[in-house]
Amino acid sequence: MKSKVIKFLEEHQSGDRSTFVDDAKWRQENASWLKQSQRIACTIMDYMQNHHLSRNDVAEKLEVTPRYVSSILSGKMNFTLKTISLIEERLGLELFCI
Repeated sequence: MKSKVIKFLEEHQSGDRSTFVDDAKWRQENASWLKQSQRIACTIMDYMQNHHLSRNDVAEKLEVTPRYVSSILSGKMNFTLKTISLIEERLGLELFCI
C-alpha cells in the first residue's frame, strides 16, 4: 500500500523531463562570469536598500524597463563593459575594479 505522500507525488508529477542536470552543468560551465554577475546584482540590491529604491526607481535612473532591472538582479546577466559602465555612471556605483 502506497503512502499518501507517494500517491500525491505520483498524481502531481510533471510529464516534462527535468532540466536540473542541464542547468547544473550550465552553471558549472559559466561559473566565473556568473559569480561576477551575482556580485554586481548584490551591489545594486544593497544600493537599492540603502537608498530606499524600488525596481521602478532604478529602472528610471538607468532609463530601462523594470523587467530589465529584474534581469540584472537575477545574477545571471552576462554584462558587457558598456552596460557596466552605464550602470556605474547612472547610479554612481563602482561595480567592476581591475
